Amino acid sequence: MTSGIEKRKASVSRKTKETEISVSVDVDGSGRFDVSTGVGFFDHMLEQLSRHSLIDITVKAKGDLHIDDHHTVEDTGIALGQAIAKALGERRGITRYASIDLAMDETLTRAAVDVSGRPFLVWHVAFSSPKVGTFDTELVREFFQALAQNAGITLHVLNHYGANNHHIAETCFKAVARSLRIALEPDPRQPGAIPSTKGTLSS
Repeated sequence: MTSGIEKRKASVSRKTKETEISVSVDVDGSGRFDVSTGVGFFDHMLEQLSRHSLIDITVKAKGDLHIDDHHTVEDTGIALGQAIAKALGERRGITRYASIDLAMDETLTRAAVDVSGRPFLVWHVAFSSPKVGTFDTELVREFFQALAQNAGITLHVLNHYGANNHHIAETCFKAVARSLRIALEPDPRQPGAIPSTKGTLSS
């Protein structure tokens, strides 16, 4: 691993009356995943996030799915964001910024990220259907809102165009993943340095 960056691994457990979630991440992994939330489409999306960011992700979640998927999806985003923030520590030596346009068949989506310590989500994604299978498409935004807020990242997601709602959702996850992969990479020109004139990326 590049000099100046410690091992970037972390685990987080979170339990409420609605969900019980454990998450582990290795930012310097190879995209290995072990995901089980009880929500099939969401598991598929988390696997895409891991595979294309090269962050090893383990998620075990039990939630009140007899009500709906909302709490499980949102709380997984919270726990995953917390684990990433914990793994990054002071965020020394990272590239910090990245942006990518990602194509999937008829769909094109852009994700831009600043691993800034300042959480913010800008979301310009519209779905033509409230469901992909049994999954509520509005939960895609809820997940990324929770992830950005708890990881301490500024995240912009823009769907340029697309017709298939599965593809629109999947390009959001893949584009964010590829942007994170670049932004979290060690910057060889400033190993161990915090990439900010403030000297901190904690807030």
